Amino acid sequence: MKLPRFYFCWLALLALAMWPTTIFSADYLVYFGTRDSGPGRGFSLAHFDSVTGALTQPAVIEPAVGPAFFMIHPDGHHLYTVNTLGLNVPGDGKVSAYSIDGKTGHLTLINSQPSGGPNPAHINFDRTGHFLFVANYNGGSVVVFPILPDGSLGARTAFDQHTGKSVTPDRAQQAYAHSMFADPTNHFVLNPDLGLDRIYVYKFDDKTGQLTPNDPAYFTDHPASGPRHLAFSPDGKFVYAAHEIANVVGVYRWDSTKGTLTELQSISTLPPDFKGTSTAAEIQVHSNGKFLYVSNRGQNGMTVFSVDAATGLLTYLQNISTQGKTPRNFTLDPTGHWLLASNQESNSAIMYSVDQATGRLAQVGPLATLPAPPFCERFVPVDSK
Repeated sequence: MKLPRFYFCWLALLALAMWPTTIFSADYLVYFGTRDSGPGRGFSLAHFDSVTGALTQPAVIEPAVGPAFFMIHPDGHHLYTVNTLGLNVPGDGKVSAYSIDGKTGHLTLINSQPSGGPNPAHINFDRTGHFLFVANYNGGSVVVFPILPDGSLGARTAFDQHTGKSVTPDRAQQAYAHSMFADPTNHFVLNPDLGLDRIYVYKFDDKTGQLTPNDPAYFTDHPASGPRHLAFSPDGKFVYAAHEIANVVGVYRWDSTKGTLTELQSISTLPPDFKGTSTAAEIQVHSNGKFLYVSNRGQNGMTVFSVDAATGLLTYLQNISTQGKTPRNFTLDPTGHWLLASNQESNSAIMYSVDQATGRLAQVGPLATLPAPPFCERFVPVDSK
């Protein structure tokens, strides 16, 4: 007997509706943050099953002002975030520390500190987890805070102000410090400045939290490239930079004794047939060191590269749609089997499976709907005790 087409459509819709609940067993919490403030703004929480890739619909759990970019401490019990007031709002932003309830996902504010400049855009940890780095985007400055034994942020231990400009109209008429990354030795900290087309290198004292300009103090990147975020190869031999304005990944050899970069490659983040306006955003290397991922805002896709472990060079593999608009940040889950990306201007998030042999991505399940424009997302293991 031939069944009518609507019967199969009905079955498909039923399966889709039941998908997150029929096979769901959460072993990770997933936090989302947004940049502005107001109703529905702050931190949202979902639950994730790392066996099936199922993600629940996120819901607001903690109001907060502009938690646009945040990180989970290596201890898994603390969350640290910037609090940005917006691109054109005068005055310093803040950075805040929260404790995490690993069972419920509830966040408790511990304390906040002034970020030292307007519009803080990025935070990161040193390799010991004892210090927090902050990049103030509109402020064009970088700051270091100690993380005290109770998880709170102490008084800053370092501050450096960038000055100058580059060549891109409206994007490079002042310093725009965009992110901070400790190298694997923890002796150096790298800071891409989008406005100056430079990657600053600092010597770092992980006992005192002091920053000292390296010699040379920075790597001069290509004009109008806009270095934004970095990723180290797992062996620490190579650095990969997402260049926001030029839509390329810069590949560099890293000298961990001198703190210097040598350029090896510049490769487009966009598919060969793309025509239009786009900007590169986040960049991450898979924990196995074989694959690299970049998000493209405007092209609205994730680009996948293979990595030559010996040379560090990249080969284009895939570009896949994020099924939304303006994918900003993304993250690989701790197992390395899943990648979660969020669409800022579509209030949605998408889960992909990661092929462990090829690195290619494939969408898993339906899009998740966010209560506010998502800027960042992070996984935390559920406390099963």
